[in-house]
Amino acid sequence: MTERKNKSWVAPLPTGSKQSAASHRYTIAGRTPGGAKPASVAAPALSSMGPGMVSDALRLRMVERIRGAGVRDARVLDAMAAIPRHGFVEPGLASRAYEDTALPIGHGQTISQPFIVARMIELACAGQVPERVLEIGTGCGYQAAVLGRVAGMVFSIERVKALHELAKENLRPLRMPNVRLHFGDGMLGLPAQAPFDAIVLAAAGMAVPQALLDQLKVGGRLVAPVAQQGQGQRLAFVERIGAREWKTRYMDGVNFVPLLPGTI
Repeated sequence: MTERKNKSWVAPLPTGSKQSAASHRYTIAGRTPGGAKPASVAAPALSSMGPGMVSDALRLRMVERIRGAGVRDARVLDAMAAIPRHGFVEPGLASRAYEDTALPIGHGQTISQPFIVARMIELACAGQVPERVLEIGTGCGYQAAVLGRVAGMVFSIERVKALHELAKENLRPLRMPNVRLHFGDGMLGLPAQAPFDAIVLAAAGMAVPQALLDQLKVGGRLVAPVAQQGQGQRLAFVERIGAREWKTRYMDGVNFVPLLPGTI
């Protein structure tokens, strides 16, 4: 397969900010460059995300449901509480933004249900702060935004040009310079940015592409929905344990859009 060129977009720093992207990314991840926790990490202003469901109470109830369903990582839960999901769905669906359900975002794609987003990120992080994370399938940008609150740098690839542009617009008000969006073939990954501490796929294939397994660092983790013949889809949790060795466990049953090659 011929490698496709991936184009990237980086969220801008706030106007007038003198803070570097390097120092800002650690604050977002809940760590200062020296390793200490910052005094606080401010949630984005919900009013800046436009009209829709802006109730803090609804979003916090969503987080409590996720906690009750088994997600325990405090950083992941805090990120889910901070990112306004209503800003990533169409205005007509804003009233359903904090339901635990997938919603359409156009082009035959969906925004994943909140529990699955939190579950996959918790598995990928494994209680750590991953320095470099790769997301396959940016979609509307919601999962990339949540990842941006728990990781040092997030690289996210989308194969549908219109969704790549939508994600840029959705993420711009959040001012997250540690989130870099790429338009390209996600099945190829981003070899120039590898290796990654964690890789998260938001689309299901019959197997995890070898190119992505190769871009995972030794000790890193990959979480992906995998279609198993006659058994539906299950989350695959893959750990790279050697130069040519990976260990895979199959977990929750899920339902994702298919993983496809190329760009459109």
